[in-house]
Amino acid sequence: MNTFIALLRGINVSGQKKIPMAELRELLEKKGFKDVKTYIQSGNVIFNFSETNKDSLALKIHEAIKAHFRFEVPVLVLSPTELKQIFNDCPFPKEKKEHSYFTFLFTSLDKKLVDKLTEIPYPNEEFIITNNCIYFYCAVGYGKAKCSNNFFENRLKTTSTARNYKTVVKLLSLTSQIN
Repeated sequence: MNTFIALLRGINVSGQKKIPMAELRELLEKKGFKDVKTYIQSGNVIFNFSETNKDSLALKIHEAIKAHFRFEVPVLVLSPTELKQIFNDCPFPKEKKEHSYFTFLFTSLDKKLVDKLTEIPYPNEEFIITNNCIYFYCAVGYGKAKCSNNFFENRLKTTSTARNYKTVVKLLSLTSQIN
């Protein structure tokens, strides 16, 4: 069995796309996923599966949610090694990293759009864009940030989902417990 993390985008936010985590765990277990664990209500799922194709696993989860809950949810599947690498690659110093956000990218980005976005300064906000993640720090807090997940999606024409430092740390901890 292989351990994976699924990040669901845009569920249980402001009453939209409600998915109870207990119901999601039960649904995925019925679909053959093993040792399914969820963390908080924002769509973080850790599981084991014999298959290794992450795109295929994301599609299975997506289709199960669509059939059961009757709405579309983008799903990104990562291995614990990939999540750990993204976490370790965070370029911010420790004091900023501990208050940063990790915006996970579902697709490759257009370099022209990245270049255009990085030309403009955003007061009190810093971000560094890589192939699979946007590392984001805001001195005044994420709730007041201009550069939200939706901001990056709109400017970069991509799908992404953001998690804070504490959530990423917890997901890494949970993946080490599931093996």
